[in-house]
Amino acid sequence: MSSPCDPQHAPVGDVDAALMVIDSRLKSIHDGTAGTDPEQQAMIDQFAASLGPEGANDVLDGACTLIFMFMTWLRQAHEAQDKDVIEYVVPNLVATMRMMPRSIRPEAVPTMAGLVIAAGTGLSPNLWRKQYGGWTKEEMNPLEATAFLLAEHINRITDDPDFATRLITEALSSADED
Repeated sequence: MSSPCDPQHAPVGDVDAALMVIDSRLKSIHDGTAGTDPEQQAMIDQFAASLGPEGANDVLDGACTLIFMFMTWLRQAHEAQDKDVIEYVVPNLVATMRMMPRSIRPEAVPTMAGLVIAAGTGLSPNLWRKQYGGWTKEEMNPLEATAFLLAEHINRITDDPDFATRLITEALSSADED
């Protein structure tokens, strides 16, 4: 029986835009400009302002798609080593989120952990979340941070600072070819 949270029922959203935001954050962390480049921040602010409500929802859905794709890759990598992705990824993610109280309020941590667990068990994170109501403004930074932390985790375990971005880019390219 199919779940109402099955990914086949989920909107994909604007994965390109969501990936651009995450990749930009990854690069700024690694080159030491995180939070210090006003030109980059102005560009991100201008991009966000240009989206409008529908565009913002598309980027939100795209971020959830990234979380799903990252967790799918992590689940496959962990299963190849007879490990449970939930056991190895979620506690690390939650501990990291708890160390980020300015970006992720404590009450958002369970929701973000739930998104990751949903994705790790093959459910659509955005459909899982929507069954509990609409997204709140307070959940936007935690959602971005969740996608960022998963990408960074993938990059660390592969010892390649661009692996997560390349993983998504290649998946999108092969989907376009089909």
